[in-house]
Amino acid sequence: MMVTKQEILEILENYDKDKLAIATVCSHSSLQIFDGARKEGFRTIGICINAPPKFYDAFPKAKPDEFFTVKDYKEIISKTDELARKNAIIIPHGSFVEYLGAANFNKLHLPTFGNRRVLEWESDRDMSRMWLEAAGIKMPRQIKNPEDIDSPMMVKYYGAKGGMGFFVVKNYSDFQKRINPAEKYTIQEFVLGTRYYMHYFYSPIKHEGYALSKGTLELLGIDRRVESNADEIFRIGSPTELAEAEIYPTFVVTGNLPLIVRESLLPRVFEMGEQVVEKSLELFGGMVGPFCLETVVTDTLELKVFEISARIVAGTNLFISGSPYADLVDEGLSTGRRIAREIKTARDMDLLSEVIS
Repeated sequence: MMVTKQEILEILENYDKDKLAIATVCSHSSLQIFDGARKEGFRTIGICINAPPKFYDAFPKAKPDEFFTVKDYKEIISKTDELARKNAIIIPHGSFVEYLGAANFNKLHLPTFGNRRVLEWESDRDMSRMWLEAAGIKMPRQIKNPEDIDSPMMVKYYGAKGGMGFFVVKNYSDFQKRINPAEKYTIQEFVLGTRYYMHYFYSPIKHEGYALSKGTLELLGIDRRVESNADEIFRIGSPTELAEAEIYPTFVVTGNLPLIVRESLLPRVFEMGEQVVEKSLELFGGMVGPFCLETVVTDTLELKVFEISARIVAGTNLFISGSPYADLVDEGLSTGRRIAREIKTARDMDLLSEVIS
């Protein structure tokens, strides 16, 4: 059962607000989270399995002040009292939620940045589509019956992360060859265009900037994913030759590239972010902090959203020293630092209840 907001506020009531610590799992975007927290004056705690990862020694500015070791990620649940005594505020990221599991994360008795209720809407592909479409967002066409496949379609298994479990099919026969019937999946149109991953930040407590019905919206960066063999595979043969050899592109994310979008599209980029936030306020009380709209920009300059990530994404790691967009908010601002700054501002304004759950 999900921990209640009231339970979290009671835990937070016993914290020493002058000694808050930023804590997250040592993975995904932890380097910039720790670096940003330190720049905002917070102590940092890195949660890790068995022994502290050695590579943090190579990055002294991003090495946590303290490592908190567990035998496995599920053990975090039984050690929440220890972390609470350290005044820990948990920062969720994709790996943290994936390793612990959404259900277990929602049971975590520790103050957590953001609104946990978003996990239910984000992790279920049907619910996230309902959210986005209700917000007026254009999305790729989706079909329910695989026998209706008559053009390139992207098949995605539920819970697939980082592009793992994605594949493209062109017809029903192709689908039958590649599908795992034991897995739950969705089928959506494969949209030709350039992929842009928009990094937003929503603050319910900030009043200056791009104003929403409550709070403000920021754009902190844009990236593109480098996906396993998908970007290189056609160097070794034509699509027909590859299919005959049963060699298919895979979409596992292995890295990220920085991007900027043509300036004339920025009004639409902000409108999409605004629509998604406003609908989240209506549906589940609003998401807080960083989120990413994963989009395709077509040759007619239409933007279609194929997925949403409702927390910090790894593509923001490109911009630890700022991005062309974040620099126009505050020079050198990373998403990790922006999270820490939101917590700091909320603490100083006695509004922590607005940004944690």
